[in-house]
Amino acid sequence: MNGIRLKDLPSFVRATEPNIDFVLDVAHKASAIIFNTFEHDVLEGLSTMLPPIYILGPLQSVLNQTPQNHLNTIGSSLWKEQHDCLSCLDSKEPNSVVYVNFGSITVMTPQQLIEFAWGLANSRKTFLWIIRPDLVTGDSAILSPDFLNETKERGLLASWCPQEQVLSHPSVGGFLTHCGWNSTFESLCICCVGLFFFRATDKLLALLQRVGYRDGDKQ
Repeated sequence: MNGIRLKDLPSFVRATEPNIDFVLDVAHKASAIIFNTFEHDVLEGLSTMLPPIYILGPLQSVLNQTPQNHLNTIGSSLWKEQHDCLSCLDSKEPNSVVYVNFGSITVMTPQQLIEFAWGLANSRKTFLWIIRPDLVTGDSAILSPDFLNETKERGLLASWCPQEQVLSHPSVGGFLTHCGWNSTFESLCICCVGLFFFRATDKLLALLQRVGYRDGDKQ
């Protein structure tokens, strides 16, 4: 893969890790592999060492072009969505809300939660922040009364939401994300500006999506 260094790869897919052997073993036993992506160049290298590869995606764009049908009622969310946040967004000005969501499984430390909270407070921007009950490692995701009082006029909080509907809402002007696979694809397909909070496993994705991020590089 052009332009990718060993340190850009997440640790669990490096050749020195046992997980990669397991993944490759399962892949070699498959009759074909389907990727939800639009990165053809990257998969050209894999095609020489894996079974036939087919690109189907990004699925978000495919679904958006599919006529309305009964399949729309089938959800894939890991958490119960709170749709009332959409009505709150209806009352906001176009491109005025920062949407904050760190995915369905990413966790952070209590200190990181505090830093993000006061970063949002000091931004003076209206925001919708999705805070899962298990967002904080080994603790509850509890925000301080001072923060809640500071942001009560412009802060919207929810435990989960219908993300694609939020990203495509006219009031949402930015997306602060952990740069997970689905979140990145959804923001790119909907053309919502992304502000990326990089986790250790996300550097590869950032490079593949041509975001232009690298540790120590000015891009």
